[in-house]
Amino acid sequence: MTHDGDDTGSLPRSSPSSAPGPLGPAASTPGTAATNDAGGTGDALGSTTGRAASSTTPDDVAAWRAQRTEAAAHQANELERRRALEAAEAAELLREFVAEAERRGIAPVLLQARSYAGDATYRTKTLGWYLRKNRTLAVGTDASFYILSVQGGLSARLRGATLVPSDPPLVLGKGGRDGESISLADAIELVLDRG
Repeated sequence: MTHDGDDTGSLPRSSPSSAPGPLGPAASTPGTAATNDAGGTGDALGSTTGRAASSTTPDDVAAWRAQRTEAAAHQANELERRRALEAAEAAELLREFVAEAERRGIAPVLLQARSYAGDATYRTKTLGWYLRKNRTLAVGTDASFYILSVQGGLSARLRGATLVPSDPPLVLGKGGRDGESISLADAIELVLDRG
């Protein structure tokens, strides 16, 4: 039976969105299902983002600390390597100086040391040459480098102070106030020029 312009005789229309499905009306609608999937994906992404932001674990912290420790150790080793190279180069300069001073007949003297406070001086048994006019640094006849600051005390006053060699630097007074630093090579040249 045909009806013109009117479908009252046919089965009632039911949109897919209104048809109940196993999970309710929305679940049976393809378009709605896609929306739900998108919403579910968004929730999953949100959860993932939250987890990523707070995904630092004790193992991560331990690994970061280990990496920092390794980097610091590498830097310290590199600084020590460079310091050793500089000390070796400076020691060679001092050996050359001693040989040149002896060749020129520049006599060494008995070195004196000062207390750390600078308020007392002590004799020593070490022969050498002062590298600075203020007599704070010297080189011994064996080409050892000496910083002429000692603990002092009654024993040093009675028996004299004992000097302990130090690794020589390429720059004397490095890190001090402006105008107080001088290269070891220049200091040596000044000593030789003064005779």
